[in-house]
Amino acid sequence: MKLLFAHGWGFDRHFWEPLAALLPEWEHVIDDRGYFGAPLTPAIEGPCLAVTHSFGTMRVLADPPPGLMGLVAINGFERFTAQPPQPTRTGKPGVPVRVVDRMLRRFEADPRGVLAEFRKTCGCEDPFGEIDPEPLHADLLRLRDARPPLPRVPVVALNGGRDPLLPAEMRADAFSGCEVHRLEHETAGHLLPRENPELCAQAVQGAVAALA
Repeated sequence: MKLLFAHGWGFDRHFWEPLAALLPEWEHVIDDRGYFGAPLTPAIEGPCLAVTHSFGTMRVLADPPPGLMGLVAINGFERFTAQPPQPTRTGKPGVPVRVVDRMLRRFEADPRGVLAEFRKTCGCEDPFGEIDPEPLHADLLRLRDARPPLPRVPVVALNGGRDPLLPAEMRADAFSGCEVHRLEHETAGHLLPRENPELCAQAVQGAVAALA
C-alpha cells in the first residue's frame, strides 16, 4: 500500500513533512500543484490510500488514481461552495460563493495579498517565496465551481471543531452518501496535519489497517 499525499490551496508538498515523517512504513507519493515553483504530478501504480488536505481532496476526486483503495480527507470536502436549493436538488451547506468571488476580484490586482490573507485565516503566517498566480487563480475557480464525483471508496473524514474556514454544517454533510467514518478534534483548526500530525498519523494507520 502506497500513500498519495495531496495538499490544499495555497500550500505545497512541504506541507506534509511533519505527517509523512510519522509514517515511514509506507512508500510516499507527494504531489505539488506548482503554486511556488515547478509542479509535480507523480505517477502512482498499484493500491494506494489518498491522504488529502482541504482542496487536495477535490483534486484527487476529480482524477483518482486507478488503484485508489481509500481516502483520508483531513479538513477535506468534495465541494467547497454552498449550493442553494433548486427545483431538482436539495441545498448543500458550504462556504458562500460571494467569499470566493471576493477573493477572485482581489486576486487580479494583489495575488500575494489574497494568498497571505487566506493562509493567515487558516492559521499559517509563515513567509512564502515567489508565487505562480496562474495555478492559484485556476484553482480558485475550481473551488468556486467544481463538483467532482463522490468517492467510491471508504472515507475517513478528520476535521477540527474550530476550523475557521469550513462551517460546522459543511463538515457534517461532507461525503454524505459515501461509506464515511467521521473524526473530529474539538479544539483543532484547518491545518490539522501541522497542528496535530500525531492524530492524523493515527487516522492514516487506522485506515490502512481497515483495508488490510
